[in-house]
Amino acid sequence: MSTSSSRSTLVRTEIRVTGALASIFALRMFGLFMILPVFAVFGAALPGATPFLIGLAVGAYGLMQALLQLPFGMLSDRFGRKPLILAGLVLFACGGVVAATAETIQGVILGRALQGAGAVAAVIMALVADVVSEQHRTRAMAAVGMSVGGAFVLALILGPLLATWLALSGLFWLSSLLAVGGLLVALAWVPNPAVRVREAQLPLGPRLLRILKDPLLLRLNSGIFVLHAVLTACFVVVPGLLSERLGLPLARHSLLYLVVFLASFVAMVPLIIASERRGLRPVMALAVLLLGVALVLLALAGDRLWWFGLALFVFFTGFNLLEALLPSLVGRAAPVGTRGTALGIYSSSQFLGVFVGGGLGGWLLQQYGPETVFLAAAALTAGWLLLVFGMPPLAKLDNRVLPLVVAADEADRWVNELLAVDGVLEAVVLPEAGIALLKVDPASVDEAALTRLSGDVVAQV
Repeated sequence: MSTSSSRSTLVRTEIRVTGALASIFALRMFGLFMILPVFAVFGAALPGATPFLIGLAVGAYGLMQALLQLPFGMLSDRFGRKPLILAGLVLFACGGVVAATAETIQGVILGRALQGAGAVAAVIMALVADVVSEQHRTRAMAAVGMSVGGAFVLALILGPLLATWLALSGLFWLSSLLAVGGLLVALAWVPNPAVRVREAQLPLGPRLLRILKDPLLLRLNSGIFVLHAVLTACFVVVPGLLSERLGLPLARHSLLYLVVFLASFVAMVPLIIASERRGLRPVMALAVLLLGVALVLLALAGDRLWWFGLALFVFFTGFNLLEALLPSLVGRAAPVGTRGTALGIYSSSQFLGVFVGGGLGGWLLQQYGPETVFLAAAALTAGWLLLVFGMPPLAKLDNRVLPLVVAADEADRWVNELLAVDGVLEAVVLPEAGIALLKVDPASVDEAALTRLSGDVVAQV
């Protein structure tokens, strides 16, 4: 296999895997999001329902996600990504069945918690980082992020319509069916690459300490916490303002969100391309700045709908861009052998931000009004911008695509052969694609040994 053929095979593999993982994310998240715009109304009819228990049913999923992202990520480092993805989708499907058959609000809470126990977001992002080269990884992460955003918008539009046809139990049954669809996609198109690193067997304590002390990862985890705290706090306020102050009927909220999301995705594309050419840090700083500017605009919007829409467009341009950049940076910055664990901590920080942002936003709204929520969120964003400016540079490691045609049952042996080469820090063998992906230290890698192993020229990407 020639070098150019290896590159073509790599690109095809990246597209296939990214598409499959984005589809799994979208199916799963649509099943979740379509409950949100209707549960407060339909859940009130359940025996034993109170406003607190309805809120607990909505939040139970996020709480379990925050608790279990790290264990799932760590287990995927040891047992592989695909088995954990399959297990998470099974848990999600079972949770939907429990909620669909529940006759009380407590049963729905249990079902939602079981759905949340399938905490595979970190594992999916880790698999993207495993098999997509750094040259294309930001775009791949953006595709996954866009699938989530698309699922969110569709759920806002279709959730109320589906609820009138299927009722609440029908929505939960549908969420389980969507999880089964995700399982089929995973079984058919998601690879199970043999991944090994020199330090893969680091004990749990040292592995966690290494990640938590890393100055770059600390800033990235703080960033995703702030991003989702700000998002949740704002959307405690935004729907009420649109209805009460701006006079926009509830039925038209979805149309506004749809227009804003689509426009922000279009605006994000050239910034994603710029991040690949000019580096991630300056584009990330611009995205955080856009977020802060949007929050100030929201605080000053008053009763001007066009101003409010413009502010939301700027907000979601920055938000969607950061959703694409942050996991890509975590995947690159994670110490060798800890990518799943690092992305688990990252995802836990994200869901913790959702919890804190919702509580803090509600308290500020009750005590001081909506403008204070936006300004407090802008202050958080300003602090984050300072952290971005102080980010240390990424370690200078290279990636290699190695033409390597091996049988599936020999993948582990070849991984060990590759790791025995000086300067090779991480190896991923994809037998079905006939290639191996390597992370190497360019200062010490033995290029001649790699060439001898493959019998061809190693292509740098």
